[in-house]
Amino acid sequence: MARKDHIRILIVDDEEIVRRSLGSWFREEGYAVDVAASGKDALQKLTTGQWDIFLIDIKMPGMDGLELQRKIKQMHPRSTVIIMTAYASVETAVEAMKQGAYDYIVKPFDPDDLEHLIRNAVERKQLMAENVQLRRKIDEMNQFHEIVGRSPAIQRVLEQVRLVAQSDTTVLIRGESGTGKELIARAIHANSPRRYMPIVVVNCGALAEGILESELFGHEKGAFTGAQYRRKGKFEMADGGTLFLDEIGDISLKTQIDLLRVLEEKKICRVGGNRLIPVDFRLIAATNKDLEAMVAEGRFREDLYYRLNVFSIAIPPLRERREDIPLLVEHFLHKFARSMNKSIAGVSPAAMDLLIDYDWPGNVRELQNAIERAVLVCKTGEIQPGDLPFQVNGGREFSPGRTLADVERQHIERVLRETGWNISRAARLLGIDRVTLYNKIKKYQLKREAS
Repeated sequence: MARKDHIRILIVDDEEIVRRSLGSWFREEGYAVDVAASGKDALQKLTTGQWDIFLIDIKMPGMDGLELQRKIKQMHPRSTVIIMTAYASVETAVEAMKQGAYDYIVKPFDPDDLEHLIRNAVERKQLMAENVQLRRKIDEMNQFHEIVGRSPAIQRVLEQVRLVAQSDTTVLIRGESGTGKELIARAIHANSPRRYMPIVVVNCGALAEGILESELFGHEKGAFTGAQYRRKGKFEMADGGTLFLDEIGDISLKTQIDLLRVLEEKKICRVGGNRLIPVDFRLIAATNKDLEAMVAEGRFREDLYYRLNVFSIAIPPLRERREDIPLLVEHFLHKFARSMNKSIAGVSPAAMDLLIDYDWPGNVRELQNAIERAVLVCKTGEIQPGDLPFQVNGGREFSPGRTLADVERQHIERVLRETGWNISRAARLLGIDRVTLYNKIKKYQLKREAS
């Protein structure tokens, strides 16, 4: 709660004893207080000052509390009004609440009750202000600053994002692995009317069928072994927001049927439950698979395909927008240099030529990992060809005449050393998973040097 002396209260009552007693009491509590003997007096004060809380008597000669409240709301729509009333006027006070008053309190009242009411009103006002600030920040972020590129290909994608974001249309994002499908999904959500609600991401390809079902639909307590508690699924968690299903082409035929039913009915039933729960979400799906071929082969339901493919966005691979590579390199270079606290001015022309010429089968994700690795190993103020991964620099960091196994062993050993044997980070820089890296370490009998 804000400091009391920062909270300004205006007490409006035609009875002097009420003004004097309430004014003295609130001042002793540390609030900044002023008083007015009538509605006209209060409006006059509003022309010269501002107040956080208005305490208004409902029954006053001339302009009554209801009329004063309406005029205050016209001048300051976000103002907080508390009505003071006698028992005989409670119905009028309730009417004031319908017209926007925060609450009312009945005379004679306990100062402690009034203090509690004031504190609650101030906390509510602060929450509203924080919410406005948060929305403003979200709105400022709802651009495309994370999607880097000026090529015609990526600009067409951004134009499609702008076009579809304001609707609730289901979107299917298509593209090779690493092209940034999730980034596009987040851009659609961030620029949509649902942006103040969550976007829930599910990687369908990373979960087995039984686990995916529980992940999507949730489960009731005792639904299966280990289900000790009731758990909401991703459909419920995305209520009011967006559900992003990545790798949609990897779900089983049974899950396809379940998903189709949810899209048609907008209701789900938790695993082990029998109660239908309404859900309201916008669906965005993504895939790197040929869904049309899967439909023809009977591996993907045609009816679900048509429900998903209402609006399709195809993200071009990085090799088809090479003019964006220097911008992406600069973006990732600043990002990793800052996070690693390294002073690197840029990339040498020779290294940039290699980056532009490389085909990037792993697309933007592979480029990001390459720059992270280059920043990590760079010992000068500029990225050199030797700082780039082996597949990019064509072996310029290795001496000729070695076997492929020798080259691979030396490269893995160097990356492990540079990352301090951080297996997760080394695997990411090498573009392999941790299990594969452990197998390579075992195969080449690599050992960490004693420090």
